[in-house]
Amino acid sequence: MFRRTKLSTAVITAIAAGITGGSGAALSQGIEEIIVTSTKTEASTQDIPLAVSALTSEKLDQMGVSNFEDYLVQLPGVTAGGSGPGQNSIYIRGVASTTPTISVAGVSGLAPNVAFYLDEQPLAQPGRNLDIYAADLSRVEVLAGPQGTLYGSSSQSGTVRLITNKPDPSEAYGKIKLDFGSISGGEGNEKFEAMYNLPVSDRITLRGVVYRDKKGGYIDNVHGTQTLEQSARFRVAGFMRSNGVPVGSLSAGRAGFNQSVGDIDGDGYADMPSAVNFEAADNAALVEKDFNDTKYEGARISALVGLSDDWELLVSHTNQDLDSDGVFFADPNVGDLQVQRYANDYIEDEIENTNWTLKGRLGSLDVIYTGAFTERGTNSTIGYTDYMFVGQYLPYYICDASVIYPGDNPRAGTCYSPELFVASRTGVEVETHEFRITTDQDKRLRLTAGAFMSDTEVFELNDFTYPSSVHAQGPGNYTYIESAPFQTVSGPGWSSYNYSYQTGPLTSNEPFPAGVIFRNDILRTDEQKGYFGELSYDVNDQISVTVGARYYDIEVDFDGSANGSYGTFCGASNEGCQDFTGWGGTNITALYGTANPSSGIDKGGSDGTITKFTMAYTPNDNVLLYGTVSEGFRSGFMNRPGGAGNDFYTVPYAFGTDDLTNYEIGWKTDLFDGSMRLNGSAFFAEIEGLQTTIFDPSIANLFFSDNAANAEVSGLEADLIWMPVSIEGLTVTGAVSLLETEITAALTTSRDVVVGDSLAFAPETQLNLQARYEWDLDSGLLAHVMPYMSYSDESYSDIVRINRALIDSWTMMGFTAGVTGDNWAAELYIDNLTDERAELSRNYVQDRDRVTYATPRTFGLRVTFEY
Repeated sequence: MFRRTKLSTAVITAIAAGITGGSGAALSQGIEEIIVTSTKTEASTQDIPLAVSALTSEKLDQMGVSNFEDYLVQLPGVTAGGSGPGQNSIYIRGVASTTPTISVAGVSGLAPNVAFYLDEQPLAQPGRNLDIYAADLSRVEVLAGPQGTLYGSSSQSGTVRLITNKPDPSEAYGKIKLDFGSISGGEGNEKFEAMYNLPVSDRITLRGVVYRDKKGGYIDNVHGTQTLEQSARFRVAGFMRSNGVPVGSLSAGRAGFNQSVGDIDGDGYADMPSAVNFEAADNAALVEKDFNDTKYEGARISALVGLSDDWELLVSHTNQDLDSDGVFFADPNVGDLQVQRYANDYIEDEIENTNWTLKGRLGSLDVIYTGAFTERGTNSTIGYTDYMFVGQYLPYYICDASVIYPGDNPRAGTCYSPELFVASRTGVEVETHEFRITTDQDKRLRLTAGAFMSDTEVFELNDFTYPSSVHAQGPGNYTYIESAPFQTVSGPGWSSYNYSYQTGPLTSNEPFPAGVIFRNDILRTDEQKGYFGELSYDVNDQISVTVGARYYDIEVDFDGSANGSYGTFCGASNEGCQDFTGWGGTNITALYGTANPSSGIDKGGSDGTITKFTMAYTPNDNVLLYGTVSEGFRSGFMNRPGGAGNDFYTVPYAFGTDDLTNYEIGWKTDLFDGSMRLNGSAFFAEIEGLQTTIFDPSIANLFFSDNAANAEVSGLEADLIWMPVSIEGLTVTGAVSLLETEITAALTTSRDVVVGDSLAFAPETQLNLQARYEWDLDSGLLAHVMPYMSYSDESYSDIVRINRALIDSWTMMGFTAGVTGDNWAAELYIDNLTDERAELSRNYVQDRDRVTYATPRTFGLRVTFEY
């Protein structure tokens, strides 16, 4: 199944090492036993035939992990695409196809293929995973590979779980954490976190945590001007994009509509006559150094209630506010950590989560019912000027008609300044319930089974605003008959007669505000039901077998309006204008309704059964070997511009699930008299119908999705803990991920997905390494030093050739040193010691490189007090 490559050789070598090295004595050197709940029962990572890794609370503190970015750098095999806090998607084992686009990620984005959990609650969302702050966490668990039988649709390539610390009935205690840092070339960081655990009575225990973390900025918004002279409308065929893909090389219709004017100076854009005036957008009023600062504020309170000797109830409520200014990407063509933005970018993200878990016993069965309700509201402004580089129709709205459609007259007039932005408001409500039973895990035959349901509503109101559209002049020499959808006369561009389609669950039935050219007012609903079970049987003392299955039924619906105001030109007092309700867009409610003959689709979704089979072999107390075959899937959805297209491609009304089958062998070993732990796995995955999101204005002016490719992924993962007997106090930990990904078939006719290309966000090599040395001082304090490093190979940001860019490789290093007393600790730290410009993500969907970098070198002091 594996080709004879450096990867397959590494796999064979690692497996052999694990088998032959496992004959040592029982664990004796104090390597921590990590208890996880990844199989929905408590078990040591060493006893589970599953690729699971965990960052414990101790490791989280040692590495200063606080948010989404911090998790990712510490987890080989895990990457992210996105553009800043609250705007990221997780990928595991290189199963990724596209860069999420935040302006449409909520209602139109692909379902995640990695499940994201807060304790028992699935919270993954398209393009906008909840950026839960790492306050008072017990651990972060990462389950690599399909986890569909226990975790459902979005666990196609893995699951990430944030496990909080629970109320502890044993005693009252608390902890305070303070952190002060300074970013090289940027601003300062300030963090405060306080936790208290209080047994109120023999039956009731409370635990609470509050936090405030202000992270300084390090991206500069520098002065710039921009005109429409470089609009995609004026771009000539053959012009080379900066990602190496020439205009018009893969598909017809991608050269500018007005390219025929000619390109004498050879800059790739049509030379407009001197009678055309291009007004410049100027961001002088928005220039700001270190403008991407972020603030996390929140609290969580939990109550554990002992109802009886066999039953307990845990209730928890979390509130978090995330406020972020600016953007977290830069333009490498402008300068180091610099960008030119023409709108006041910001995001306000509020999360409310209430969850409850009831545990007990009925006879010999452990019974759990868990549920949660989550509300999330996001308000943001997203700069959209980059759209001019790909949006062929954009000049229609902010140029005089005499420039774009001169008729028999010479081109003349004005193209007004392209300060574009999206005013976005989104809301999410998620309700989940799960009931499961577990038999005695000490028995030879063991069962975990249950039922799951979730109900998700996502609404999105996005106003794509072109402020200068109010100045554009209409084609005064054109006349339209009264029965046409509109008539135009000479006058300003914007009309107060622009409305959404007046059907479906609209947020607003009012006219578009001035300058709003497109509006998405959409409601997306997802309802899921699942019934699952895993049965394990010990054939003898060394061999056990697990079989699992999950039946799923997913139903999705799409309602609302995604439309524009194509007929914008009206007289000075809107004379000659008619009602532009729903003009130039998609009536989603009608398109995906029972009576529509075009799509033939009322609601989307899928149902079916996925399976898992695992065999484990335990030759002695220190070795576990396993092999597994497992399946995962991701539900399909509908497209806003269903039916749109050109001569070679038509946007599908709906796209189907993508399915992953994984073949894996793994090992868990404790070696050298328990002083070393080496775990790992080798896997081969086949993906059918890989979903991707495409933005190609030659096909449609809206983002759309399709089942674009079949692909293969093969890899090796390993993690190590070593406490050498000869050096007391030294602990070395590390992990490595090796990947080979390849598109084996292109399913879309757009000709942008190419067989042989790698998948997105799939570095061939990732690794990290830490060495922590502790020793006792004469004063009775415990001292430590810890150098650490992480490395990621290069990768691509997309599988669609026109939308992808190369993400550069990087190496980051850091260092901590400190002392610990009886109830306090203090340490100095340096993150990103060499000030590496580590490229965590790239976005090229607007034909411009936008690079998300890791935080520059940061010096700081962390102090902890326990009481």
